[in-house]
Amino acid sequence: MKLLLNIKKENDDLGKQVNNLVNINILPITTYLKHCLAILIFASSIFSIQAQELPYNTGKKYTLGDITVLGNTSFSEQTIITYSGLRKGKEMTIPGEDISAAIKKLWSSKLFSDIEIYITKIEGDVAFLQIRLSDLPQLNELKINGVRKSKTEKIIKENKLNKGVKVTENLITTTKNYLTRKYKKEGFLNSKIHINTIDVKDSIQTARVNMVLNIDKGEKVKIKDIVFNGNNVLSDKKLRKSMKSTKKINRIRILKRSKFIDSAYQADLSNIINTYKENGYRDARILSDSIIINNNKTISLQINVNEGELYTFGDITFIGNTVYSDAQLNRLLRIKKGDTYNGVLLQKRIADDSKPDAFDITNQYQNHGYLFSSINAVEVSADNNVIDMEIRISEGKPAYFNNVSVVGNDKTNDHVIYREIRTRPGQLYSKANVVRTVRELGQLGFFDAQEITPNFNNPNPVEGTIDMEYSVKETGSSQIELQGGYGGGGFIGTLGLSFNNFSIKDIFKKDAYKPIPSGDGQKLALRLQASRFYQTYSFSFSEPWLGGKRPVQFTTSLSHTKQFRFNPSTRNADKNQSFNITGITFGLAKRLSVPDDYFTLSQAVSYQRYDLNNYNTGLFTFGDGYSNNLSYTIGLSRNNTSVDPIFPTGGSSFSASAKFSIPYSLFNGVDYSTLKTERDEKQVLLSDPNQSADARARISEIDQERYKWLEFYKVKFKGDWYTQLVKNLVLKPSVEFGFLGAYNNDRGIIPFERFFLGGDGLGNYSLDGRESIQLRGYPNQSLAPLDETGRPSNDGGTIYNKFSLELRYPITLKASAKIYALSFLEGGSSYNNFKDFNPFNVNRSAGLGVRIFMPAFGLLGIDFGHRFDDIPGTPGSSNNWETHFIIGQQF
Repeated sequence: MKLLLNIKKENDDLGKQVNNLVNINILPITTYLKHCLAILIFASSIFSIQAQELPYNTGKKYTLGDITVLGNTSFSEQTIITYSGLRKGKEMTIPGEDISAAIKKLWSSKLFSDIEIYITKIEGDVAFLQIRLSDLPQLNELKINGVRKSKTEKIIKENKLNKGVKVTENLITTTKNYLTRKYKKEGFLNSKIHINTIDVKDSIQTARVNMVLNIDKGEKVKIKDIVFNGNNVLSDKKLRKSMKSTKKINRIRILKRSKFIDSAYQADLSNIINTYKENGYRDARILSDSIIINNNKTISLQINVNEGELYTFGDITFIGNTVYSDAQLNRLLRIKKGDTYNGVLLQKRIADDSKPDAFDITNQYQNHGYLFSSINAVEVSADNNVIDMEIRISEGKPAYFNNVSVVGNDKTNDHVIYREIRTRPGQLYSKANVVRTVRELGQLGFFDAQEITPNFNNPNPVEGTIDMEYSVKETGSSQIELQGGYGGGGFIGTLGLSFNNFSIKDIFKKDAYKPIPSGDGQKLALRLQASRFYQTYSFSFSEPWLGGKRPVQFTTSLSHTKQFRFNPSTRNADKNQSFNITGITFGLAKRLSVPDDYFTLSQAVSYQRYDLNNYNTGLFTFGDGYSNNLSYTIGLSRNNTSVDPIFPTGGSSFSASAKFSIPYSLFNGVDYSTLKTERDEKQVLLSDPNQSADARARISEIDQERYKWLEFYKVKFKGDWYTQLVKNLVLKPSVEFGFLGAYNNDRGIIPFERFFLGGDGLGNYSLDGRESIQLRGYPNQSLAPLDETGRPSNDGGTIYNKFSLELRYPITLKASAKIYALSFLEGGSSYNNFKDFNPFNVNRSAGLGVRIFMPAFGLLGIDFGHRFDDIPGTPGSSNNWETHFIIGQQF
């Protein structure tokens, strides 16, 4: 009798028991007895023989004889036998765990399919085995149909469908499931994924298949309607509004598209219940919900609710509080007896997880050392729909910082970081100080603001200690600006270097150049810009902690500009006609502690020398001469914006400054009233050809005297606010105002330091101390006030105001590149005097833009602005678009 033991595992179920099949095949019976008694006798004899000859069916020890391997495999017989753990001469029980272990090992290699182990023959106590298997096929070629070519690489990467990968049923199934879920999240509920494999038959022995992946996303399924049943108190509209992600079709809505995503839908069902709880209906619940398929493009949602009854707050009792009185806690809770029950609001007043600096009871405790406190609200009674609450407080032991450390700073020196840290060893724990520390480290600009993490280590409630570790990830803080372009009648080249984490003390240390001395948090900037018609050189240095003891920032800057006139005959720059500006500035900025330490008081002294050499233009009445500008600037600013300075999501920033010159007219002995009268008389003579030359020369002499030392005062204000409307969507309103005035009206307002409104706000060069104010949608510096003749003035404005509203959304906030899109509404105008000033008569614009911040190049961007009003002096110029490129200008 030939005997065969077959132990087999199928490829499509990796979880079955290994000894899943024992087949005993006996030679077929060819003769049948005609009588039942004979059949029974014959069957009993067969079972008797079986019991005698197959004792291994109940497990018997054998010694393995030869082991052979059959099947479609590229591996050698010896390799397979060795890997299986079976070997000739080994004693084992058959059936038993050894055979199971061999099959498990072969399966674990993920190289084979259809693994079978047979007993081919038995000689005494020696069993001969045969392993039958086939190699799993490798992926040869993959063809993806139904998606754009740009999407195929992502599908291959995310599903690991690279050439050479072993093609298993599991790989095919997981790929189908992944793509089905992916497209359902995008609203393609009817997507169909088909995967076919085709054996490759060629001279190569390795089993290979070509795979065809057919993707049919179908139509995007939108939600036609959301219907509620059982709601009498809250309207359908209010309930639909509470669903944050699941929206019905609305062609007007832009930010939220109508698509069905099951996970978001389930979350929105919870939001519906929360809306009821916020309105006093504590017992509201959803009885059932169903999806109605209208067609391949739309579905409808039907939600049945039970609103329950209206509840109010009863007595609210605090238990366990010793640090704060009931009255103090009630001021934080701000819920009174008789108020409509609002479970969501109650939880936020106890602990608002959405705001780390929220005004709630938990933060009150944690900001004053009680890290280990716990606060829970418990309903103790709900009689007559009045809910009595107990706020149970376990205050715990005050916690103190034990060890405070920073990890991840390979370049920035420790003292630069530790001076910004608000949590010190031995200091009482404060959550507010932890949050503030994260902000201050993010504001440095040396670290990825999104990756700064405060880690609480070794909390010890018994001892009342906690270790604090701040994990940072450094980013490139130096920037290079290298540009070339055509403008202003010729080629313009710019080279700028900005080292934002410089170390000047290591400037003479050769080993510190990696590639520059860095790590001390100082800023050094060099910039050169040149064309045929002008050259600008500038240098600036900033030390944020002068002396290393206090946050007092010292800054200094030096600049020189040389401007040449255009010669019409040579069509080139005339080097004999030049206008030179040389300036130097020294400043100090001190962080204040009153009214809070977000305030900074800054002061600066600056000097500019303006030299005109045969430079006769309409800008000044004299072509040869000079002016001096010695001024003092004082400013007050406050900045409490959230962590990331590139993309703030909360807080505000404002600055107010006043710039003054010395009032020379009070003591220099010049009668400016007489000079003004004489100048007005000479101005009239300019229309007389016989006297115009002499009149013009005298006006030049008078103006030279008026502007020998500039006398003025300048006031500016700017405010920005940031509000996170929904996750990542940030609203930024802004307002700006500037005014340039004179101490002595007879001396007049100087032609320097004026405001030039319009465009990208980036002047190629600062010719006369002018300030370029951004207002997108209009050409650069085009929004000038009109003069007496009704034409735009070339001298800029002495007053300006601007209002702006931006909506920002981040595309990526990774350290390598931060990218966000924006839309904007803007309006502004400039004026010559307060008599014409009207803050509501503004030039309006709207548009879209993108910003890209890369550490090596700074901020880059492009805006497309559409103006709604005419450019002053240019009728019919409204309703046009302007494109603006933003380089290096932040926010």
